[in-house]
Amino acid sequence: MRHEEFHHDIAVIGGGLAGVCAAIAAARLGRRVALVHNRPVLGGNSSSEVRVWVCGATAHGVQRYARESGIMGELYTENQYRNPEGNPYYWDQVVLDAVLAEPLIDLFLNTDVREAEADGPEDDRTVRSATGWMTGSERLITFRAEVFLDCTGDGLLGELAGARSRIGRESAADFGEPWAPEESDGALLGSTILFYTKDAGRPVPFIPPSYAKDIEQTPIVRNRVLRTGDNGCDYWWIEWGGELDTVHDNEVIRDELHAVIMGVWDHIKNSGRFDADNLTLEWVGSLPGKREYRRFVGDHVLTQHDILAQRRFEDRIAFGGWSIDLHPVQGMYADGPGAVQRYTDGAFHIPLRSLYSVNVGNLLFAGRNISATHIAFGATRVMATCATLGEAAGTAAALCVEHRTQPRALATEHPGLVGQTLLRQDASVLGVANEDPDDLARTARVSASSYLTRLAAEPGALAEPCPLSRDYGFLMPVEPVLDGVELLLSAERDTEIGVELWSTRLPENAVPLDLLRTARVTAAAGGPRWVTVPLRHAPEIPENVVVVVRADPHASLHLVPASTEGVLALRRRAAGDPGVDHDIPEQEGQAVLEWSARELRGRSFCFRALPGTEAFAPAKATGGYQRPYGGPHMWVSGDPAPGSRLLLEWEAPHELRTVHLVMDDNVDTCLINLHRHRTPEPVAPELLRDYRIEIRDESGDWRTAVTVGDNRRHRVHRLAEGSGPLRTDALRITVDATHGARRAHLFTVRAYAD
Repeated sequence: MRHEEFHHDIAVIGGGLAGVCAAIAAARLGRRVALVHNRPVLGGNSSSEVRVWVCGATAHGVQRYARESGIMGELYTENQYRNPEGNPYYWDQVVLDAVLAEPLIDLFLNTDVREAEADGPEDDRTVRSATGWMTGSERLITFRAEVFLDCTGDGLLGELAGARSRIGRESAADFGEPWAPEESDGALLGSTILFYTKDAGRPVPFIPPSYAKDIEQTPIVRNRVLRTGDNGCDYWWIEWGGELDTVHDNEVIRDELHAVIMGVWDHIKNSGRFDADNLTLEWVGSLPGKREYRRFVGDHVLTQHDILAQRRFEDRIAFGGWSIDLHPVQGMYADGPGAVQRYTDGAFHIPLRSLYSVNVGNLLFAGRNISATHIAFGATRVMATCATLGEAAGTAAALCVEHRTQPRALATEHPGLVGQTLLRQDASVLGVANEDPDDLARTARVSASSYLTRLAAEPGALAEPCPLSRDYGFLMPVEPVLDGVELLLSAERDTEIGVELWSTRLPENAVPLDLLRTARVTAAAGGPRWVTVPLRHAPEIPENVVVVVRADPHASLHLVPASTEGVLALRRRAAGDPGVDHDIPEQEGQAVLEWSARELRGRSFCFRALPGTEAFAPAKATGGYQRPYGGPHMWVSGDPAPGSRLLLEWEAPHELRTVHLVMDDNVDTCLINLHRHRTPEPVAPELLRDYRIEIRDESGDWRTAVTVGDNRRHRVHRLAEGSGPLRTDALRITVDATHGARRAHLFTVRAYAD
């Protein structure tokens, strides 16, 4: 047996997606990181050992423009390219490769941390070390670091260090949360084990083991939906342990979940109610996927009010979009639904003050253990959101080491520093504009070979009628003014149609919430014909609006099978429409459920906005935002992409060493690691594929500094290696090809002397 000791800048304990993203973020900022994980594979609940789908702010496509960027976005898009079938083992390799690509990360798998050294008074403690046992190697390893991150999910490191935490549900009086119980208790969301089946192509018997549960004697058969085609997270509702201690009773919970899985499969195979003769079990998990245990106490406790009000924190460092998703404490044995969900109108924000301990000065945390009430945790607990919190916590840890300070000082004395650093890394922050004084692109004069000035979807040969059997609408940007729109309408007879203009209320939102204007227009019999609708709107700042066309049994809009930059087609729910999840009843009054974009993604209603638009002007590429936020915030070429150019010029020459580019990979597309939502393209068509960065020399000639093929969303280009920075008064990006889109799209250009 060996007893070893390692010294790092930062120690990340826990190698789920939160820990992985924390370690990568800190390493990319130049810190030496220990990533310590107690399993043989990374990824936590998303790994091939547990196989929970990685969900996040898109909420299965409910929220718009909400897919995560940053490191989680890299994992999503890399998996989309490398793993089109959603193989859980290939996902493991995507996550592992991302860690191995960082030379400053030392990875310790199979290492279970079980001791921590911490000192100081109860309200001002400091973690000195953490010690773990490496299974199979007989190595007892002590990790010393300046900053520690608890990404264990269960919060073991923080518990060992004396960090304040909560387990269970707060009372309604604690934070004034209407959905909290009258009295606090220890109730939790339960744990789950999943299983996969396959068609063997021939009859396969199933003889249940002795411990299989007779589910006919439980509420499961009458309260849960069983289907032969379901796999994996379709069985999310096989959940139990909320009335127990999900850590100390983990073995009891595992055995009960296994018994129910065998009972469910016995019921499907042998009850005679299913066409399942050729089906067989392919895989059954051995580890319960935990949902909830400790939640640490930080300087801010995120609450139900923060989530539903979409509160914008000065120190916001990540966003979410999942519903407040709470499950009955009885889990699969509950007589009611398996979940109750409430969505916000758009993305919500999470502050840095919820990611560090209120009483342990050098302890940050990320994942499901952040400082939040049980109610708010219901929205922040999904893994893609946890991953963005990991990137934020890892970034904060690296800045603490660099500036020799603690997380509280970052949040209170420098609230914008972490957000600005995250933005520079293309992380998942929303509504944070670039204010970097070192970014030379902010002082440049920006122009382009062309830019899109006409907001329209023309019919072409593939347009088809869409009967107005319900209300339809479309989200579009207004910059600087809107006089009205032209709609392509056809009608069985002359009919008068109501058209309305709605505000989204907040730039985070993409649904109609506040009525601005109404109009009525006549659609003449026959058609299709263009009909002009006066809808004057002149906002003080650019914003998105929604044009709503009211139902009319005699008229049709027209659809084309192509998306339009900056525009989303919307469909209003009608009686009889299925919900987002057929197994979960939905509460009324949720705008993002009432107005859905999922059924119409990739299509556009034929329209023309009057007059033209400045929403895609060249200056948008240095305007500060890197994703849609009350508008598209990107340069879009007016001409076809090949040969399009974006030009940055300065009044005097500057020394340039580094250029950052953020390109459009369509964050409105919902991706999931195991592909419940399968997109047809391995790479987003909107993404630039081939481009060049060119520098103007002293003689006025252009020379190529960087040539790129097979591109990704976020690129950092070194213009000179070894020879020092290049001196120039202009640079340009020349686009040679996209991955399929007709026009060039570019969110951000940054230029630095370092």
